[in-house]
Amino acid sequence: MDSNSPTMLDFIKAMSDPDRLRIIGVLSQGPLTAARVAEAAGFSYRAAVNHLAFLEYVGAVRVRPAEKKQDDVYELDAEALEGIARRELEGRRPVFTPAPDLEQERRRTLAAYLNPDGSIRQIPNAKSQMAKFRIVLDHVAGAFTFDTTYTEREVNVILKRFHADISGLRRDLVDAGLLARERDGSKYWRPAEEKPV
Repeated sequence: MDSNSPTMLDFIKAMSDPDRLRIIGVLSQGPLTAARVAEAAGFSYRAAVNHLAFLEYVGAVRVRPAEKKQDDVYELDAEALEGIARRELEGRRPVFTPAPDLEQERRRTLAAYLNPDGSIRQIPNAKSQMAKFRIVLDHVAGAFTFDTTYTEREVNVILKRFHADISGLRRDLVDAGLLARERDGSKYWRPAEEKPV
């Protein structure tokens, strides 16, 4: 394989980043310039360009060269994206392995309560297993980026990857101080300082 070709890790990195997923969602509505992607996704222009470059590198996005002085237009390459997913993931069962730098109790808890793909197999009891419950919530909260605001729909899309009980998980994250939200639920964000449980 060409050393400059995207690897399986690059593909997973591209598809597991909530900001890149947001860009894919924006481009699923139709082709846009980098400036319009940045505006629609709520990113800085530079952040949008960086994300678009990585998505282009893994084959999820293609660029239509600009005509005359117009900006290049980015579009989702749905066929290539489907082909990459099929080629990279077909016949492979993802294995969840907790990060080696985690303390032993956290590693043991995550291995016990998560499926091989990192989704939640079973949610620990919030009352009798509070420490384990918090470890699992911390794992889920890691999917949200600091200094980023999310709509409730975006939060739901991220949480759906972890567990079917989206509203319960969303409420648990807010109650634990791992996610904050506006009173009307219009905006969610990961607070810089998490309140103790």
